[in-house]
Amino acid sequence: MSRLSLDLPEGRRVVFVTESARPGQARYAHDDQGDLVPIGKFARATGLSVGALRHYDEIGLLIPEAVDASTGYRYYSTSQFDLAAVIATLRELEVPLPAIAAMMAGSRTQRDRALADHLARTEAAATRLQRLAHRLRMAIVTNHDFLTDGELSMPRPPFTLDPDDERRLAATLFNHTWTLLEKANRTVAEDDEMIHSAHASRAHWGVVGTPMHYARGEWQCARVYSVLGRSEPALYHADRCLTLSVENDLGPFDLGCGHEAMARAYRVAGRPDKVAEHLELANEQSALIEDVEDRKILDADLESLRG
Repeated sequence: MSRLSLDLPEGRRVVFVTESARPGQARYAHDDQGDLVPIGKFARATGLSVGALRHYDEIGLLIPEAVDASTGYRYYSTSQFDLAAVIATLRELEVPLPAIAAMMAGSRTQRDRALADHLARTEAAATRLQRLAHRLRMAIVTNHDFLTDGELSMPRPPFTLDPDDERRLAATLFNHTWTLLEKANRTVAEDDEMIHSAHASRAHWGVVGTPMHYARGEWQCARVYSVLGRSEPALYHADRCLTLSVENDLGPFDLGCGHEAMARAYRVAGRPDKVAEHLELANEQSALIEDVEDRKILDADLESLRG
């Protein structure tokens, strides 16, 4: 049995407990029996349709408290209203049912990750719809008739660079970003240039690089945003660095740098508990680095966070 919680809009939090009811399924547990509510009344009270409730029972997402053996009619406990509210909220956010089931069974970290993944998919879909809307708007503004004028021409994709040019640009921009990071009294324009340079380097490595280049590009983006005091993008790119390092088994140096980036970003965010957590993990990786120079580089970065 495990205790789960989910933050909802307007500061609400639903806390519920799950226990195994059937293999592969979750069941809501409660402290008092309360009155049993027939499926129709439960549907009206929760805003979930009867058909949806039946389906949720079949897949083990929301199992009724009791089922009439003779009629098969489902009854729910009033203590299941909160769980139904969680499911209804997630469905309103268009979270897929398999993802909801995984969230119910997973840890808080896994639920946060699932919501972040769903946000990324939603934003990608929104971008695609914005492009479609732009094409429609252009057709209307230019009085374009698809039946007589044919396809509306759109800007062609950018030309493809030679791989060697991609590598040179990626490395040059990476080094230029370092130059700006080390410069005292940067102007606002130079801060902007530093951001764009770091992202451009990462973009070029994304075309011709390896997972190591991807991770180190994300690390540099995280460092830029930490230096500029912007915690949200710093945390995002630090997490991408760490994730790429773990998923591709890049070794203790890159894993240590990923944790160092997380610690630095959390320091900007004002989370000393998280800073200490990732510093400890980074120190563990540092001890595993065989190359002396690599270990010195990481240790120097870690030492700067202890000051």
